[in-house]
Amino acid sequence: MSLRQFEYALAVAEEGSVTAAAERLRVAQPSVSQQIRGLERELGVSLFTRTPTGLVPTAVGCAFLREAQAAVSAARRARAAARAGAEDLVGEVTVAVQMGFGTRQLPHALAALRRRYPRLEVTVLEEPSSAELERLCRRGTLGLALMAACERSPADAHRLGEEELVVVLAPGHPQLTADRVELRALRAGPWVRFDRDSALDGVLLNALGNSAPATAARVSQTATAVRWAAHGLGATLVTASAVPPGHEHLTRPLSPPLCQPVIAVLRPDTGPAETALLHLLRQQTWSEPATPATPAAPAPVPVS
Repeated sequence: MSLRQFEYALAVAEEGSVTAAAERLRVAQPSVSQQIRGLERELGVSLFTRTPTGLVPTAVGCAFLREAQAAVSAARRARAAARAGAEDLVGEVTVAVQMGFGTRQLPHALAALRRRYPRLEVTVLEEPSSAELERLCRRGTLGLALMAACERSPADAHRLGEEELVVVLAPGHPQLTADRVELRALRAGPWVRFDRDSALDGVLLNALGNSAPATAARVSQTATAVRWAAHGLGATLVTASAVPPGHEHLTRPLSPPLCQPVIAVLRPDTGPAETALLHLLRQQTWSEPATPATPAAPAPVPVS
């Protein structure tokens, strides 16, 4: 087996066809087909099955591709480390964030990193499940992760500050007249919640004493939750930094305040790019509390 075969298999899985994978890799289609067939012969298994919508990985193929991705990422990091000069870094850095974390801070840090190292490619993953984020950290596939808690040693985990959580309400909601909102006042109302295994949904349940609130809808993105709350589907709970511009007047901090720590977890074999990014993240404002917006009479948001 070779890294080239791994890369070909990953491309086929992502594109859903040999033809599209070959175009992306800028190689001839027969070359991709030959490499996949050779890989399957060597492994003694079928990695893909053909469906009406294209090629999809088999169950054993999915397991293989997870390990192949780890191997390819490690190889890219090794190449980047070998090529890195004192003032130039090339290659790929993979960053994962717990959903809702660093929505304002991370782009600033990444922009500064790219200005300094323009040949560096950054991949950012937003992961709703804290358990999956921890698993990815243990596997070593991430260069850096932002999360609320981890089982790593203090040498690898760096506390950056806190993210304060706010509740988002529909225009005209009576609780918008308050500077801060008690969650128990909203316990009976409908909620726009996140996926069941997401960290944010766990925070909401803990804040409500593990009593399941009335659920109007479940979403997988913080921006979607805020917009749906603004359209009157129900309240939602998100980090203050994740509120999209134009919706700040619909947010209220909580009483008592509800915050989550922000921990940057580095891979044990941290490279210079991850170290530089951590330094830039430390320069961001993390602990700034949410400021209660002055009650106003905003224009109503039309329901669509």
